[in-house]
Amino acid sequence: MTTTLAAAWTGHDTRLIGATVLAIAVIVVLITKAKQHPFLALILGSGVLGLVGGMPVDKLIKSFSSGVGSTVASVGVLIALGAMLGKLLADSGGADQIVDTILRRAGDRALPWAMALVAALIGLPMFFEIGLVMLIPVILLVAKRTGKPLLMLGIPALAGLSVLHGLVPPHPGPLAAAGALNANVGLTLAFGLLVAIPTVIIAGPLFGRLAAKMVPDAVAPERLIPESSSSDGRRPGFLATLSTVLLPVVLMMGKALADILLEKENHVRRVLDFIGDPLVALLAAVLLGMLTLGKSAGFTRDKLSSTVADSLPPIAGILLIVGAGGGFKQTLVDAGVGNVITSLATGANLSPLLLGWLVAVAIRLATGSATVATVSAAGIVAPLAATMDPSHSALLVLAIGAGSLFFSHVNDAGFWLVKEYFGLSVGQTLKSWSIMETVISVVAIALILPLGALL
Repeated sequence: MTTTLAAAWTGHDTRLIGATVLAIAVIVVLITKAKQHPFLALILGSGVLGLVGGMPVDKLIKSFSSGVGSTVASVGVLIALGAMLGKLLADSGGADQIVDTILRRAGDRALPWAMALVAALIGLPMFFEIGLVMLIPVILLVAKRTGKPLLMLGIPALAGLSVLHGLVPPHPGPLAAAGALNANVGLTLAFGLLVAIPTVIIAGPLFGRLAAKMVPDAVAPERLIPESSSSDGRRPGFLATLSTVLLPVVLMMGKALADILLEKENHVRRVLDFIGDPLVALLAAVLLGMLTLGKSAGFTRDKLSSTVADSLPPIAGILLIVGAGGGFKQTLVDAGVGNVITSLATGANLSPLLLGWLVAVAIRLATGSATVATVSAAGIVAPLAATMDPSHSALLVLAIGAGSLFFSHVNDAGFWLVKEYFGLSVGQTLKSWSIMETVISVVAIALILPLGALL
């Protein structure tokens, strides 16, 4: 029996593993050395995987195309709706309202915790880069007015944004992974928030104090510090803004609880399943936001229309990356790579959650992109999720998301954003931002693994 397995492993399986390693290497080199867009890199990597792995050309093209189509259909619409909600929040002044209200009520000692909370609330419907650009003026202004060390306030805010970006739907990475693994988005959201809270606390306010001591001379460029954070224009109220931001979270968590507690034939569950579907929940939040955010800020119909329209061009690149990542995932599945990984993990008695984390860590370190790491790792370990119950497949999504955040360095766009906005050197950015990302990744998987053992 052992001889037969060894013979099988040294034949077709070896070729598939070699093809996968080569494909990932091609993606890494194209992104990091050739400076190609990840969209092109993923397309070419998928081609290398299929051709070297022995797939017929017609099957290769069909696999990639179907993967792109199904991913964009399931995830792309959600990303677009999330972008619309984020743009409404930003342009209406709703984000400023959340920031001002929380900071006004926070005492001097609670400021780092307040910054983490502000970032978490703003980060729910927004992509990391958008949330960072919005928060930077607030962080710099608060640091200047209070005299607090810049990183003591900045690290908690960055942690709040980054944790949500990696672990909590409706962000692109968790959504794409949930789609690839057929995981319940509501359960992923519920477990994601459960893991996110202690992770933000440890990597944010607690590590922020250490980072401030490690980089005590961090000073933001004066040109980036706004003169005033106040606004004379109309803004939506705090409760209205908060309710709009949290609506999709509440609806999706309601669906998750109904799926656990109620029978399939129950009418209440059917209603909650409908309104808690991510598409319906985010659409409801966008429509509500047009009233609670747009109308409250005095938007005309034309302004409301332009705000929604302007939210879409910036996410075109993200949609293409996620779509191509879905194509790469489907190519992996149809080539049979996932089955090889599954048998290898079973033989090595390696936890699927730990395997998903390790694969995502490797791709993150190589490519620098959390989204590429998430969608690629999800494709590689997807067959493992086929035999999992809904709780464990949701935890596998989180394990992959946690791995995708590990040690951001010079090949990550976020690294350079933080470096420039905070006026840091490369070494200082490594000692603060990069270590913070690693803390997030390690703490999250340290929480996910025991959850997997208990459930």
